[in-house]
Amino acid sequence: MKVEIYSDLVCPWCYIGKRRFEKALAAFPEAAGVEVVYRPFQLNPAAPETPEPSARVYERKFGRPAETIFGPLTRAAAAEGITFRMDEALATNTFQAHRLLWFARRHGRQAEMKERLLGHYFTDGGDLGDREALAGLAEAAGLDRAAALAFLTSPEGADEVRAELAEATDLGVTAVPTFVIDGTLVLQGAQSPEVLLGALERAAADRRPAPTA
Repeated sequence: MKVEIYSDLVCPWCYIGKRRFEKALAAFPEAAGVEVVYRPFQLNPAAPETPEPSARVYERKFGRPAETIFGPLTRAAAAEGITFRMDEALATNTFQAHRLLWFARRHGRQAEMKERLLGHYFTDGGDLGDREALAGLAEAAGLDRAAALAFLTSPEGADEVRAELAEATDLGVTAVPTFVIDGTLVLQGAQSPEVLLGALERAAADRRPAPTA
């Protein structure tokens, strides 16, 4: 079974949804046969590469103080064991970070890379567009730092990531996280572990051969 998760690296519900999916997968008896792939989605493709405080971005978008938004998100994250420090977060364009995730998948370290990138933004107040910082995160995720930096300073993978972003549109992904199981869009949003487990179980049942008479 292949589960493709479309998400953005500055999406708080994507991080929360990731934890909930991990709980569901841990409870799924056939978890060993599940391939999880993280696919790109950009909430704001036009975001500048120069970082600015995320609080300012949220206030412009929603027209109210950022702390009224960050408080509930921080509590929801804490319930999943995640530390959010969104008052320190820096908003920037996430395309380069999505390229790095593509690179990490080719080297078998995508899950580790995804976790490092999310923690960098939501917990550590890091810049997801800083290539040197991204190379350091790649090293922490088990990749070669020099190879990651060389990749990030090249155009490699850019067309492939753009193609995956276009695929998200073709699939009808309009909100993230979105879970696609075996090519079929199944769920959108940070669903509960129970709902996600049910989706995995239904997909597994659909894959089993029908009983013969």
